[in-house]
Amino acid sequence: MTKLVLDVGNCGPDFASNSRFLAANFPCEVKQAHGLEDTLAALESEDFALVLVNRKLDRDYSDGIEILRAIKADPRWQSIPVMLITNYADHQDAAVALGAARGFGKLEFEKPETVAKLRPILSE
Repeated sequence: MTKLVLDVGNCGPDFASNSRFLAANFPCEVKQAHGLEDTLAALESEDFALVLVNRKLDRDYSDGIEILRAIKADPRWQSIPVMLITNYADHQDAAVALGAARGFGKLEFEKPETVAKLRPILSE
């Protein structure tokens, strides 16, 4: 069964890289959002298995953690795993403190630990 992943706040090339990485390792389809409004609209219209949020959003460079806060504040979506995409451990720690699963950075795609983090969420 193909699972849906929502990728939030990544530019076109990074969205393509994220999508390739995920599709190479899991049966999933990746959809894109850029900010709070289209993220919430996507969550209202489809059942996502995972939301990946960039630390800094591509369109306005605002803090992606605000998207995480909004998702986790809404009872409809609290159970959806959300991961922050960042290479910075302190930002990962802040995201986890808000209810996110520990994410990964764009430099970590080749690491087996990254696939291991995603396996419980995206494997069939």
